[in-house]
Amino acid sequence: MNYILEKISPKLHEGDLLFLYGDETAERNLPLSRKEMDIIRERRTEKKDFIVRFDRLPYHLYFLSFDSEKAAPECQEMLRRRATDLLAMFEADKVGDLAVSAEGTLPEEVMAIVEGLTLADYSFDRYYGKERYHLKTLAIDQLYLKAEELDAAQRLWNRIFWCREWVNLPVQDLNASAFAEELSAIAADLEGVKCTVMDKKQIESLRMGGLLAVNRGSVDEPRFVVLEYNGGSKTASPICLVGKGIMYDTGGLNIKPDDYMQEMKSDMAGAATMASVVFAAADNHLPVNVVALLPMTDNRPGFNAYAADDILTMYDGTTVEVVNTDAEGRLILADAIAYAARNYNPQVIIDAATLTGAAVRAISTFGIAAMQQHADNPMTLLKLVGNQVYERLVEFPMWSEYDDLIKSDYADLRNCGSTPQAGTITAGKFLAHFADKTPYIHLDIAGVAYFTKAQHYYRAGASGYGIRLLYAFLQMQDMVEQENKSAVRKRRTTSKK
Repeated sequence: MNYILEKISPKLHEGDLLFLYGDETAERNLPLSRKEMDIIRERRTEKKDFIVRFDRLPYHLYFLSFDSEKAAPECQEMLRRRATDLLAMFEADKVGDLAVSAEGTLPEEVMAIVEGLTLADYSFDRYYGKERYHLKTLAIDQLYLKAEELDAAQRLWNRIFWCREWVNLPVQDLNASAFAEELSAIAADLEGVKCTVMDKKQIESLRMGGLLAVNRGSVDEPRFVVLEYNGGSKTASPICLVGKGIMYDTGGLNIKPDDYMQEMKSDMAGAATMASVVFAAADNHLPVNVVALLPMTDNRPGFNAYAADDILTMYDGTTVEVVNTDAEGRLILADAIAYAARNYNPQVIIDAATLTGAAVRAISTFGIAAMQQHADNPMTLLKLVGNQVYERLVEFPMWSEYDDLIKSDYADLRNCGSTPQAGTITAGKFLAHFADKTPYIHLDIAGVAYFTKAQHYYRAGASGYGIRLLYAFLQMQDMVEQENKSAVRKRRTTSKK
């Protein structure tokens, strides 16, 4: 889709037009006749959120009414969600070029509808024989958006698209080595990004027992990819992002039944998400230091596949009893989390993983199950920005009682809880062990990384959910750091007096 910022006169525009209307006090530029305006006023007395299509043959006017008095995050999310309904209308009317204007709206609301249209317009077309419908051009009234804002948003959306593409790709075309090569090639083209790809021999030298064990059943070698973006102060510790990169999950020797194995190409969504966040930060030159650590392998039942009852020695020396080979994601993440804690002195470690079905059963597909250890402030900020961008978090407890559920009689830990209850929490407790005293946040994205059916502005397939959340979190880091520096200066000034 091409984006254009230009001056648009709604009353005089010749072409297909999407018009946003949020406030009855503003009626100067409404492109409606008196009778049409009477219809709109009557509709808004019943319900403010609706779409009316007016013929302006050979063009059409799509009049989107919304309630601007709702809380800002809710209002903007409603606008994003309207995009799917609008695109269905555009496709039926064969709209290729669309203009967007508004009255009684804020720039953030116009950006929300543009973002919704952009995200909803994506589809995974690589293997599809027929040409699918897509908007070609979106012209936006320059009264509402600035060029630099739109450019930055486009770069972020592009990274979301690439994340979706990677997650949608079958393992036949994107295994661990191929994904690592692609990430390395992208990093080479970005200023300030360093990519280190470790092969099996290097992983063996690091003694990453979790990653090596999960890989034993596969013909494809594992990879451990580290992406470093240094856009902040040279003295500032980085934020470490760890992403689960199970390129395909059969369950290993505890093989999944048919209805659970479908869509397991999406089990590397955590790695795709974290790589995309780093690339988006670099694209838009965010003033932060961030490192993505991405362990990658598929989980197969072949060759000398690891088995239940095996005892593994992890990167940090922790021994783990394998209870179930389908709880493999936490094993490869544990090595990467311990590596981050030992080698980067991070401000905080945040992982993202399609980790447990228990998370989906707990909160369905409406948000992310989250846990934290020693990270009250980062978690508070993450929940705040999650509410703003509507990629919301539900914080689960990490009480010490849950530690008993992952104790083993034969090793330091077991890779599954001793009871079927609290599966999401015991997975988070297992991972938190490897962060040790480093502030740590766990994001279980199992319910939102991949949708079997279209959901709002996410079509069926990979969503890229979590990228906008973490990008907004990184944006806020600079503001937080500046506020902290200002507070320190004030204390010093006060003490001198």
